[in-house]
Amino acid sequence: MWLKPWVAGLGLALAAAIVVLNFAAASLGADLPWLMVLDLVANLAVLGVMIVVIVQAALQAEARETRARTAIEESHGRLAAVMDSAMDAIIAVDQDQRIVLFNQAAEATFRCGREQALGSRLDRFLPARFRAAHGAHIERFAATGVTSRRMGDAPTLWALRADGVEFPIEASISQASEGGKPLYTVILRDVTRRKEYEDMLVRQQAELREISARVLEAREDEKTLLARELHDELGQQLTALKIDLAWLRERLPAGDAALVAKAVHMTGLVDQTMTAVRRISADLRPLMLDDLGLQDAVAWLVSEFSKHSGVDCRLDAPHESALENVDRVVAITVYRVLQESLTNISRHAGAKHAWVILGASGNWLQLEIEDDGQGISDADLARPRSLGLKGIRERVLYLGGSVEVGRAPRGGTRVLVRVPRLPSQGTPA
Repeated sequence: MWLKPWVAGLGLALAAAIVVLNFAAASLGADLPWLMVLDLVANLAVLGVMIVVIVQAALQAEARETRARTAIEESHGRLAAVMDSAMDAIIAVDQDQRIVLFNQAAEATFRCGREQALGSRLDRFLPARFRAAHGAHIERFAATGVTSRRMGDAPTLWALRADGVEFPIEASISQASEGGKPLYTVILRDVTRRKEYEDMLVRQQAELREISARVLEAREDEKTLLARELHDELGQQLTALKIDLAWLRERLPAGDAALVAKAVHMTGLVDQTMTAVRRISADLRPLMLDDLGLQDAVAWLVSEFSKHSGVDCRLDAPHESALENVDRVVAITVYRVLQESLTNISRHAGAKHAWVILGASGNWLQLEIEDDGQGISDADLARPRSLGLKGIRERVLYLGGSVEVGRAPRGGTRVLVRVPRLPSQGTPA
């Protein structure tokens, strides 16, 4: 209330009156003793008022300071309660990397008491092999001026418990300034269980992929055996049957037109059966893939597709020498991917043209199939029963290759496959 305008005006008026009274007392005090007494009383009263004002101001200032200190303590208490209720570990360090804040979650995570952690260096909670790099990371982070970011470039960060056990974490770091000095805060989470689940999932996927590859390999072996049986055994028997029919036709009575027509019809059926056997044998396993190589097998497959589907399919393939030293399993995979893709074009695309590009670069083969049909949608790619595309992807990923399926520039579907010449040279993409 001492700062209100009327109080200030009154104080100035009293001060002016006291000045006038002091001047009068000094000038006339010898002749008027009562004036000297009045001046003394007035001065003592003003002094008393000033003392009261000063004391009250001091008391108010102390009360304000007490309230501010109480508010700060309450704020610190609330902050400490929030920090200790957090499920993630929170650690703050100063510019010397000494710990100044260590919440309850950090105590549980690192199995270290707060009293033991405060004042110690953060390095104690890092594996020895990461300590030098950590210091460099903090310096670079401080230089960027960025207030916060995720810590580390590696997929998994590692920390060290007080008992010497390493464990995986994910963490973020932020920086602020307190009293002109930097303060770094790390919020981290123990992801041991999640890392175990992820590793287990990766192992299971690898095992399933291995099983799938073995199943596909067994199927290919069975198809190869069946194709050879059809081609060799049944093909030879049909050829012998055709020869016998030709021999029989030569000995039929010339005047019996019905028998001659029947023999001709039987010969035609044998020819059709031999064609069907060759087609089925080639679908099961093109023997030219083993006998002549990948390029000839691909060229034959494209030619047969154009002939039977009515789709104008063009092939761009390198010289035979560029496709040498291709692993047998890789060659089969490339052939099956092309076979499945052409089948999809024939059944679903409604295309008039298709393009097949087979290329080789270093240790890698690349196969690109494109059409100008209706294209494939994201919903079709996500369908659980899209077994053909899933089979392509599994075959290629097992060899360490990559598969891209999407819309083609011409409006249809584009399938791009990259596989290593030798499975051991590839890395999963």
